[in-house]
Amino acid sequence: MNCLQNLPRLFSVMSLQSFGIQSAIHPCFVNTMTNQYEKRLMNATCLRRSCLVKVTPSSSTSIDMEGAKESEEKSDVYSNNMTEAMGAVLTYRHELGMNYDFITQDLIVGSCLQTPEDVDKLRSIGVKTIYCLQQDSDLEYFSVDIGAIREYASTFNDIQHLRAEIRDFDAFDMRLRLPYVVSKLHKAINRNGGITYIHCTAGLGRAPATALAYMFWVQGYKLNDAVTFLLSKRSCFPKVDAIKSATADILTGLKKKPVTLTWKGDKSSTVEISGLDIGWGQKIPLEYNEKEGSWILHKDLPEGRYEYKYIVDGEWLTNEHELVTPANKDGHVNNYIQVSDNDPKSVSSELWGRLASDDFDLSTDEREIIRQFLDTCPDDV
Repeated sequence: MNCLQNLPRLFSVMSLQSFGIQSAIHPCFVNTMTNQYEKRLMNATCLRRSCLVKVTPSSSTSIDMEGAKESEEKSDVYSNNMTEAMGAVLTYRHELGMNYDFITQDLIVGSCLQTPEDVDKLRSIGVKTIYCLQQDSDLEYFSVDIGAIREYASTFNDIQHLRAEIRDFDAFDMRLRLPYVVSKLHKAINRNGGITYIHCTAGLGRAPATALAYMFWVQGYKLNDAVTFLLSKRSCFPKVDAIKSATADILTGLKKKPVTLTWKGDKSSTVEISGLDIGWGQKIPLEYNEKEGSWILHKDLPEGRYEYKYIVDGEWLTNEHELVTPANKDGHVNNYIQVSDNDPKSVSSELWGRLASDDFDLSTDEREIIRQFLDTCPDDV
């Protein structure tokens, strides 16, 4: 979904609310705000709303008053969008510079670097790997010159700057990307040693989720224990369900199932779909089948529940011939599709059942499967 504030006006926060955005997850995780993990996240966020625990001044402190006001306004918009999209009160003040917390003695989660000088600050505390999870649009919104930061970091032989993009505020994109993102992180930590700095924009969603998955998959934590430990160190809101789903994806061989979505009618000039696994800020065109008189989309999707909406000649519509969600508080509905293994005795069904438990843990064999995946996964996926 990228940064919500960078989307066309149609995709304002109010518009996104009207489409009833939810995480695309397995049915046992549909009510994402009521499970034990997210209640704990909500409680921790409410108790520790100030996320600027360790603030280091950046060059933004020397800009003129007009520039400072603009930066503050952008922070306000970003914080509001983040709160709406994540379902928790979250605040990020870009104008105050980097903020971060040590999660373990060799793992830091924080906000984005803003200037090349921030590389020096991280080197001074022993950081050997900087791991950026932002997309270009995130960086552009706050006018961060990532090229200059990476070029400066490359002048040193004791620190490495790496990138692996995850869409902001998009739990499903996190689910899809997390296995590859953690694989790259795992290899970098083994290669570089020292302290690793993981960051997104605010350090409240993507970065802590990546750290949490690393603790769970690589460092041997039970997921429940890792969540508790992470929240004791930093006020944040990682999407635990995305980590659970990504765990299942790895253990089931990243399998997908084919689905077909259809819009009947030959009077339209264009038909597109938004939502599904691409987020509400993107669209997929359907192909017109003249023989059937219908617009058709064939797509492979991992197991999960996906909400979507059709865009017919620019108008956002639901398909009355496909499943629809209950009306949200504004009276709006979306279409949805459930992708799952129909065999209740299959390995996949058994695994998803275990994932629903709050005390879910991996077996020794499952940890070995995940470790082998992380070791062998190509970095350029």
